[in-house]
Amino acid sequence: MLVKVLHNGNCSKSNAVLEYLDENGVSFEIINIVEDPLSVLEIKTVLKKLNQSVFHIIRKTDKLYTENYADKNYSEEEWIKILSENPSLIQRPILVKGSVAMLGRPIENVKFFIEK
Repeated sequence: MLVKVLHNGNCSKSNAVLEYLDENGVSFEIINIVEDPLSVLEIKTVLKKLNQSVFHIIRKTDKLYTENYADKNYSEEEWIKILSENPSLIQRPILVKGSVAMLGRPIENVKFFIEK
């Protein structure tokens, strides 16, 4: 089954997962979330597949977050809109396989995910 990888080319962890998938012969499709940001609906779909709230995928160490959002109290809907407008704030990589998804770190989790 094809694995979709929500990817940011500037992220070493995201690049490491792509390399791991390639080395292990896993078919994958790269979705560059910086060049082609996810819509609100796409983020909601990914969250459903992750079985997580939006708060699980926010990069709280990102400079944009710490400078502009850390002290704010946004609702889940507001955060989804913020992430669709600021894709660098989304944890990556996120792997999607059929109806399930997972954060692609640590890399040990990726091995388990692709073998399932």
